[in-house]
Amino acid sequence: MTNTLALRPAWTPLTTFLMILGFIVFWPLGLAMLAYILWGDHFHRVADDARGHFRGCSMRKMKDTAFAGTSRTGNVAFDEYRERELARLEEERRKIDAMRAEFDDFLHNLRRARDQEEFDRFMAARHNGADSAPQTDTTPEPHRA
Repeated sequence: MTNTLALRPAWTPLTTFLMILGFIVFWPLGLAMLAYILWGDHFHRVADDARGHFRGCSMRKMKDTAFAGTSRTGNVAFDEYRERELARLEEERRKIDAMRAEFDDFLHNLRRARDQEEFDRFMAARHNGADSAPQTDTTPEPHRA
């Protein structure tokens, strides 16, 4: 089976037409088409070289390269020190997360108490207002965030 490209990197009527059309519509398209005509074969060779390079790499080698920061260094003393420090930092993070949860609970209870106080004031004013004429409060309410 032969591999033929309808759009190949050469000076053909189709590529020339697309380059001119690209310059008319949006000049970077025409410039990109000109680059493809002039250096398109080189791009294909670079892509083939990259495919060949990655085909030769094993997935294990790529994983070791990508996660080199978490692998063992070979120095036992340093690796033990790093493990101890990471464990200490993880414990600190857990403590901070626990303190944040406690503070969130405190804020929730504080908001609930303030809302309950406002509701009780409303109910008291409503019961007092039902017995007498409605009263208007001229004092402005503090702004709640």
